[in-house]
Amino acid sequence: MLLKLGGMTTLEALAVSSGPAFTSRGPLSTRLLHAFEYELATEETAGLSETVEETVATCDDVLQDDDVQFSLFLLYGLSYGDVIPGGDAWEWHSGMIAARRVLENAFEGGLRNTVSLPQSRSAHADDVAATLFALTKPDSGPSLSRHFATKVTQLQATEFVVQRSIYTLKEADPHSWAIPRLTGRAKAALVEIQADEYGGGRPERMHSAIFAGTMRGLGLNTRYGAYVDHVPAITLASLNTMSLFGLQRRLRGALVGHLAAFEMTSSIPNRKYGDGFRRLGYGADVTRYFDEHVEADAVHEQIAARDLAGALAAEEPALLDDILFGASACLLVDGLMGQHMLDAWAAGRSSLRIPLPVPRAAERPAEEDVLAKGQSQNV
Repeated sequence: MLLKLGGMTTLEALAVSSGPAFTSRGPLSTRLLHAFEYELATEETAGLSETVEETVATCDDVLQDDDVQFSLFLLYGLSYGDVIPGGDAWEWHSGMIAARRVLENAFEGGLRNTVSLPQSRSAHADDVAATLFALTKPDSGPSLSRHFATKVTQLQATEFVVQRSIYTLKEADPHSWAIPRLTGRAKAALVEIQADEYGGGRPERMHSAIFAGTMRGLGLNTRYGAYVDHVPAITLASLNTMSLFGLQRRLRGALVGHLAAFEMTSSIPNRKYGDGFRRLGYGADVTRYFDEHVEADAVHEQIAARDLAGALAAEEPALLDDILFGASACLLVDGLMGQHMLDAWAAGRSSLRIPLPVPRAAERPAEEDVLAKGQSQNV
């Protein structure tokens, strides 16, 4: 199924399609990337606060603004490993923290102004779980996973994995920030979920490692950040939402709600993603990640709804609104990310800012005509 492109298979070409450095997306990210070239120099942040304020003031849609979301990704990346080379010195730099706070305030405000909360005011654990199950119940509208199971092309499937890699190569890390901020039943439930995500002590079974196997099966580069330049703002916003909630103790309720919704909308879609890859002829090396989540997340959703979110609301009723806000924000942002892909493919274009290579028609086997349709068909 691998296609030849200039002496390499198409998917081998994808693996080297991204350079080692990030490319700026506007004045603010330009300034940040320039500063990060230096080990630590106060003069390199001169004028940063003015640039941040101007960026926020002129932004029409904070959720989908490339410069805002990429800049947030860079600033949050200082607190994660393997994102910003030499970033340790910058993590707690006062200028970077101040810039992050301005962006975070705008981002959180944009989310709160956009999401609608369920009309539930009961903090009883069972009532919270029932509200979350109702909130995350599948609807009959357009679905990325349904498209994936029956219509996705090879190129679209590869784009999907590239989009997902921004979070999934660091799967579970953003939600783990909540562990020291919870107590009792909620803390135990979170640790139970996260232990599965991290492979139960076996590094090769970590979900991020299994996802890297999917990427290798597609010929993609598994180095974290290799495809950051390729993905649109809404994909960065999906990870940034988790980091926003995870890096602030006051938003621990939102982080728990986000994880609950994330787990409760995972099992059925992952079954469809696995089916889609099998339909395209891929084997267990590619489908294992999705198959792993069918059973695991069917269990996790029960734990997340009742023992995590429900228990936290019962223990700290004042956090109920934030729990529901976090769940609603997860559904909003990830829904926008999925809709972006569907809209792009329906219009016959790539869902990526920088499209992946497409093989020359003369080198494409007849059975791979489906790949070309990914660039032109109306799905």
